[in-house]
Amino acid sequence: MSKTQVERVELDQLTCWRIRAQRSELLVAQQGAQILSYQQDDQPPLIWLSPDAAYRHGQSVRGGVPVCWPWFGDLRRNPEAVQAHYQHDEAPAHGLVRGLDWQLLGIADEDGAVNLRFAFDSREQPLPGWPRDAAVHFDIRLGDDLQLRLETQNRSDHPLTLSQALHTYFAVSDVRQVHVEGLQGCRYIDTLQDWQELRQEAAPGFAGETDRIYLDTPARLSIVDPAWGRRIHLDSTGSRSAVLWNPWVDKARRLSQFPDEAWQNMLCIETANLLEDVVQLESDERHRLQLRLSSEATAP
Repeated sequence: MSKTQVERVELDQLTCWRIRAQRSELLVAQQGAQILSYQQDDQPPLIWLSPDAAYRHGQSVRGGVPVCWPWFGDLRRNPEAVQAHYQHDEAPAHGLVRGLDWQLLGIADEDGAVNLRFAFDSREQPLPGWPRDAAVHFDIRLGDDLQLRLETQNRSDHPLTLSQALHTYFAVSDVRQVHVEGLQGCRYIDTLQDWQELRQEAAPGFAGETDRIYLDTPARLSIVDPAWGRRIHLDSTGSRSAVLWNPWVDKARRLSQFPDEAWQNMLCIETANLLEDVVQLESDERHRLQLRLSSEATAP
């Protein structure tokens, strides 16, 4: 059993923790409770972090696992029940908590694994334009694999509806050579084709810009990467929707903190609660979105 190590590091303006356990290494920022990178043994990274990442207050870092909450993407594209909670005219993309510091409740070493627990409390840190009373906890467990749990509690007397996602950037050898297993037969919304609803036939590969919201997704999705000889597994609970995203050539040139050619080496699969899969909580009700990331070698 390998020894666990926890180190606090300052990256420009952000406080982060570098964790080593079970021959794996994890980097997490307090801002947004955002995982920045994750790597196992001598493998290539599982989680992609932009070479041009900026570590600035109030600005989500490009890459890693940003937490999108209490809505995902453009608020105007969310169901009316999600939009109704927000009272300002201009709504930032992907919610309100990516650029804010979360409270670190603790770091614990248990049987060779390291557990980190973050919290965001809208009672203690009111969110401008969103006058709701909710408590969010984000638990990270680093051991033989990486386990994430995002839990929301509605503490108000009124129902709460939200969308959310773990906006995970995966590292791949070449996105043109990988495909995703588990989405065959799923309905999806293609945001690049006027938000048409289509159905996935074969396992999706990539030959251009991709931005799709998949519905009725199974508990396991897998990224098959022949050049790196591995399959990355995403096992989720509390989610029946996911986003598949790659900016490709033209959009990559317009993105911040993103080298022009970086689209080749990343793929986002965002484990989510979107559209008809939004979270609806009655008073004092809780919802847990859980994701387990692991990898295995594939035959040459």
